[in-house]
Amino acid sequence: MIPTRITLKGVKLGLIEAGGVHVEPSPAGLAGELESSATRAGRRLTVEAVAAMETVGAVWSMFRAWGLDPSKYRPSSEALLRRVAQGKGLTPISNVVDIVNLAQIETGWPMGGYDLGRIHPPVTLRLGEADEKYEGIGRRVWHLAGRPVLADEAGPFGSPISDSTRTMVSNETRALWVVIFAPGTSADAAIDRTLARLEERLGQWAAGQNIRRNISPPAAGESV
Repeated sequence: MIPTRITLKGVKLGLIEAGGVHVEPSPAGLAGELESSATRAGRRLTVEAVAAMETVGAVWSMFRAWGLDPSKYRPSSEALLRRVAQGKGLTPISNVVDIVNLAQIETGWPMGGYDLGRIHPPVTLRLGEADEKYEGIGRRVWHLAGRPVLADEAGPFGSPISDSTRTMVSNETRALWVVIFAPGTSADAAIDRTLARLEERLGQWAAGQNIRRNISPPAAGESV
């Protein structure tokens, strides 16, 4: 597993590494599962109900512990949930991205999927430093000072808010790294269940092989 260090409080990382993946348009079964999950969530949720979800509240507490306003910089999972609550649905992107998005809808935890071949270990979860930035997926430039980032030897590349184009999943991706940004109060058993479901879907829908999973503990000395 990639050596991963956490310097932020109140967080656990659920981690998956998978080789042999094939990134392609989602097959009908996966696209249908994503649509069904989004439809079910859209029927039971309003924007106000999303804000009241226990998992969303725990993620907000995690962001606030980092000095970040989650109403201004929304976690990726909440952004997806708010979208389906507004009846906008989710457009299939690729099998790998859709698998990660499906898990975000199901859990309310922000997650990221990265091209493992473009990561230069070790990786640290930390706050961005002054003048750090990257080209974000769907954004021009994402300024990172004071925001939570995953950073490798080449610099920041990921976040529970918006990821970079440097390590984004593409058709050339053959090895995958998935990160769950779970609040530190989350039970390891719940994180592991989500990891197991991700592992199952990556094997079924993306030809993932030699899949390994792990839960990275909170910062040294922290009680959760």
